[in-house]
Amino acid sequence: MSDTNQNNGTPNGQKGPIIPKSANEALRPERVPDPPKRSRKARSQMVIFLNFLMTLVVFVIVLAVVGTYYAISAYQSPGPLTTNSNFIVRNGAGLAEISSRLEASNIITDARIFRYLTATYLRNGETLRSGEYEIKAGASMKDIMELLKSGKSILYSVTLPEGLTVRQIFNKLQADPVLEGDLPSALPPEGSLEPNTYKFTRGARRTEIIDQMKAAQEKLVDEIWEKRDQSLPLTNKRDLVTLASIVEKETGLADERAHVASVFLNRLGKGMRLQSDPTVIYGLFGGDGKPADRPIFQSDLKKETAYNTYLIKGLPPTPIANPGKDALDAVANPWKTQDLYFVADGTGGHVFAATLEDHNANVKRWRKIVAEKGEDPSAIAVDGQPDDSGAAAAGGGLSGAQQKKKTN
Repeated sequence: MSDTNQNNGTPNGQKGPIIPKSANEALRPERVPDPPKRSRKARSQMVIFLNFLMTLVVFVIVLAVVGTYYAISAYQSPGPLTTNSNFIVRNGAGLAEISSRLEASNIITDARIFRYLTATYLRNGETLRSGEYEIKAGASMKDIMELLKSGKSILYSVTLPEGLTVRQIFNKLQADPVLEGDLPSALPPEGSLEPNTYKFTRGARRTEIIDQMKAAQEKLVDEIWEKRDQSLPLTNKRDLVTLASIVEKETGLADERAHVASVFLNRLGKGMRLQSDPTVIYGLFGGDGKPADRPIFQSDLKKETAYNTYLIKGLPPTPIANPGKDALDAVANPWKTQDLYFVADGTGGHVFAATLEDHNANVKRWRKIVAEKGEDPSAIAVDGQPDDSGAAAAGGGLSGAQQKKKTN
C-alpha cells in the first residue's frame, strides 16, 4: 500500500491521479535532495579566521578571568609566615627587587603576583618606602603592600642626656649600630646640640641626627631667651648657654637648678669669680671629659686655662657641655636669692649660704659627714677658695665637696 496525502488522497502530497506502485517500488527509499551549497561568503578564509579569532578571544577572556580571580585571591589570602619577621627595604629599591626578596624570604608565595597587583594599587607616584618593617605572621600580600606603602617602619631611638659634650655625643652616635654614615669632620660648637631622645628608622644617617639636634637647640634657646628675666647680667644668648652648661654640670637635681643659677648670677653681678669645678675639668680635659678614676686635685685648681673660673673672672669662653631645657630655663628665670655659696649636704643635694660665715659653717658640717664615711675631710676648702694644703679637692672652691650626679 502506498502513502497517500491525508488532505488530497494523493501519494506524497502530490496532486493528480494515483499511480499504483509495486511492492519493490514502494519499499525502495526515495532519493534525498542534496544539501544547499555553501555560499562563497561562508567559504571565505577571512570568515574562518575571524571565527577562530573570536573563539581564541573568548578563551583568553575566560583564562584571564580565572587567572585574575586566582591572583586576587592569592593576593588577599593569608601568607606563609608563621611568626613575625623583620624585612628591610633598602633606599632606592624597586618593586621588582622588593617582590623577589619577599618571596626569597618566604614572606609571600609568588613574587609576580605581588609585583603586578601592587603596581595596580599604587597611584599618583606612590611607592613602597624604604625602612625596616615588622611583618606579622600570616600577613597577606595586600597587608604587606599597605604596610610598605605607609612607611610605618620600625623606629629606633638614641638617648643623648643633658650635660654631654659634643665629642661625647659624637662618640655615642658613632657607636650606635643602626645609624649609618660618617659624622661631620668638624665638631659643632659646644652647647649647640639639644640633649634629648631622637627616634629614627633603619638607614637614617648620623648627620641627620646632628642636624636635628642643632635645629632643636637653636629653636629652644631662641624661645627661652625671649622669655628671660630682663634683669639678668647676661648680654647675649651665648652667655645664657654657657652659664646653663655650668649649672647642668653642677647639679643633677631638677629643683636645685634655679637656685644654683641664682648663686652664679649673684656672683657675676658682684664681680666675683664663679669658682666652678666643672669648668676646671673642661679646661684640663676638653670635650673628652675627665676619666672616671681620676680625682680633682688642689693643684688642678691652680692650673691656668681659659676655663679655670678659679683664676678667670666672668664666664669661660664657651659652654662646657650641652645643657638641656631645664638648665636653660633655670638660668633665664632663676630664683631671687642673696646666696653666693653652696656645698654638698650629704643627700645628693646642696645647702646654700648668703655669707661666707654661713658657708664655712655648712662646710664644717659637710666635713663631719665626710669624716664619718672614713674619708679625709681636710680636702675641702672652708672659705670657698682653693686650699693649698689639700691633697685632693673632691669638689673644692665655691661648692666645696659637691656630690654631682652628672658625669664629668
